[in-house]
Order: sequence, then structure tokens, then C-alpha cells
Amino acid sequence: MHWRTSLSNFFGNHFRIVTFGESHGRAVGVVIDRVKPGLSLTAEDIQRELDRRKPGQSSVSTARREEDRVEILSGVFEGRTLGTPICMVVWNSGQRSGDYDALKTLFRPGHADFTYEAKYGIRDHRGGGRASARETVGRVAAGALAKKELAALGVTVVGGTVQVGSVKTCFRDWGQVEKNPVRCPDADTAEKMERVILEAKKAGDSVGGVVEIAVEGVPAGLGDPVFGKLDALLAGALMSVGAVKGVEIGEGFRAAELLGSENNDGMDGEGFRSNRCGGILGGISTGAPIVVRVGVKPTPSIALPQSTVDREGREQSISIRGRHDPCICPRIVPVVEAMCALVIYDAWLAQEELRGNGSALGNLRRRVDRIDEEILELLREREEAVRCIGAVKAETRTEVLDTAREQAMKVRREELVSELGLDGGYVEKLFEEIIGHSRSVQR
Repeated sequence: MHWRTSLSNFFGNHFRIVTFGESHGRAVGVVIDRVKPGLSLTAEDIQRELDRRKPGQSSVSTARREEDRVEILSGVFEGRTLGTPICMVVWNSGQRSGDYDALKTLFRPGHADFTYEAKYGIRDHRGGGRASARETVGRVAAGALAKKELAALGVTVVGGTVQVGSVKTCFRDWGQVEKNPVRCPDADTAEKMERVILEAKKAGDSVGGVVEIAVEGVPAGLGDPVFGKLDALLAGALMSVGAVKGVEIGEGFRAAELLGSENNDGMDGEGFRSNRCGGILGGISTGAPIVVRVGVKPTPSIALPQSTVDREGREQSISIRGRHDPCICPRIVPVVEAMCALVIYDAWLAQEELRGNGSALGNLRRRVDRIDEEILELLREREEAVRCIGAVKAETRTEVLDTAREQAMKVRREELVSELGLDGGYVEKLFEEIIGHSRSVQR
């Protein structure tokens, strides 16, 4: 029989990845191909996202402790991408493979044990092998790079838990997501969700939920008609995550309850007046935020007794011990964000290729606009700080002009200018204006 490498391990066209590794193997990771040369990339860029995914973060996640430190093996030199394949690896540690010895011949309910054995005739029973959620380490690592490049283009990808069991929220404050263990965009509802999860955990059970992802800053025109629809690509990418059992975009299934007059997004001179379509029409982005929700199943590994069979078909009772998440939602947030980022960035690169340099020029201009906005915001913050300094100096009767400090600041600027390779004369003229304005504000 002829065996070939399965293309199911590959994802993307213009930004292509392949993940590798098993749950209890030596390592898991990802190889990313077709990355532009010269992009800024460090291990810290990737680690920030992996830290959001790793276990042991709170009482509502598994008690396993895995550092999940990423190592970039290739494709990056002195903090810049080379344009060659980037290999990122996370070495596995802290596994308790012995916890799975009793399950070697049994098929766990809700897991891929039976289907993997049916397909391949062999499986790695330790932690689920390739079917384990640990495979998503590679997705999150690749997604971190995609998110970084999208951010430079003015696109943000955020997600959060909007439902656990029957507890749900309609409120969205994405700034709250990293401030509670459930990763809910509603601080008050987060506490109720946490109680539901802990009750299920105490009972030896688990609970599912819904995670929402919002992608903002996407221009109109991404995605392709018919079989390359952006919403179809997003749905396929998200359904490839093991715990996801449903995907809806915009109003989703609620659209079935509406009239056409209620569901359609009217337009005026400023654009769309609503966003029930979730930012996609005809498979192509509208320019409005892309809003996606995923239904996350309860963790199948539970302590309660369940009925199953062994390899010989004999009926057995099984109770799964070990360290498992009572709810997958909090830790799946960075995973589904990563998958959305991979799809959007791939679509962005496809559009660049379709439209040629005109599209590339537009992207660069948007990047400059975003940087200008950040500069203005920083200038505003600086002026506020300067006003406070002026008030303190007035109260303490301190002179506004501090020659020694200004000289020390100038020396430090010159060092930074040299390190960054900037035009020293241009920078000094700019700071003469800024510092002169600061003196006026303080006076």
C-alpha cells in the first residue's frame, strides 16, 4: 500500500504552516513557509501568546504546569526574518504518560481514540497523541506572527468567553478579557461563569461554552467568491480546532428567526448602518468588524464513570483521572484568535497579489497612518505628564529649566539615535521643538 504525507497537516496558501508533534512526544511546534524577509521577529513576540494558552493559569484550568518556552530554530537572524522557512519548537515537559496506561486498550468517550485507530490502525494513547489540544501550540505560535503583522497593518484580533453553560453575556469590554480567569469581556458575568466551572469540576464533570472573536480594521475586499469565501475559510479553520463543534458569523443562527428587512444591513453615505452580516457579504469583507462565535464542547476527560468498549468490543466502564480543564473556553481563546489571524493575514496577502503594488502602497500608507496616530497619542500623554511636573515644580518652587537633566537626556538620545540608525540632526531638531513646548507648558 502506498502512503503519502497528509495535506491535512498544512494550512494556508500565501502564509503557509505545518504543525508537528504529539502530546507526549519530545516536542510540538510549527514550520512557517512563505514569510516575507526583513520582518521583525523575536521569541518574545511568540511567547506572549503561548503564555496565554499554557495550562496552570487558574483554578478553572488544568493543574498541569508546562512552561511552553518557544525556541526559534530557523528562518530568523538578528531579530529579522530571512524569507526562509521558520521552525519554532516547544519541548514537552511534565507529562505523566503513566496516567494513560489503563486507557491503552480502551476508547475514551468524546475523544478521537476510536476514529484514529479506525483510520490508521495504530494510535498514541498517551494524552491523545496528535489529536490532543497540545497540537494547538504550533497554531498559536504561527498565529502570533500573523497577529503581529496584522497589527502593523492596523488590524486587531480579540476574543473572549461570552457563554459558559447557560450563563451568557451580551456586554463586550475586550479590555476585561485578560483580567479574569474565564477570559470574559464582562467582569460581572465572569464571576458567575467561574462558579459554574468550579461546580462542574467539584462534581467530576465539565462544561462547555461559546467564545466570540472580533477582528477590527479589516478593509473591504478580502476573500474570494464561491469556494474561497472568507467566511467559509474562517469556518473551516475554526472547525479544525478539536473542541469546536459549531461556528456562526454575525447574527449566525439567529438570522433564521429574522425577516429580511430585519437582517439586512442598510447603507447610507457613511457606509453600513449595522453589522448583522458579521463583516462579510458574498464571502468578501465589508470593512466592518468581522464577528465570529464558536461553540466549544465540554472537556471529554471527566472523572465521572462512563460506558465504553475496548479494542475487542467488550463493554467497559471508564473513569478518566489526571489533570484536565473543567472548561476549555478560557484556554481556547488564544487558539481561535490565532486561527482567525492566520485566515485574515493569508487573505490579505492574496489581495496584495491580486491588486499588485497599488494594494501594497495602500497597506504601507495605512501603516504610516497608524504610526502617526500612536505618535499623537504619546505626545498627548507626554504633555499631561509635563503639566503635572510643572505643578509640582510650582508647589516646590523649583526652577523650570534643569540644565543638567536636559544635557543627560540629550546624551541618551544621541546613544539611541546611533543604535537605531536614525538621522541625528533631524531627531535633535524635533526634540528641540518638543522640549521648548514642554518648558512653555510648565511655566
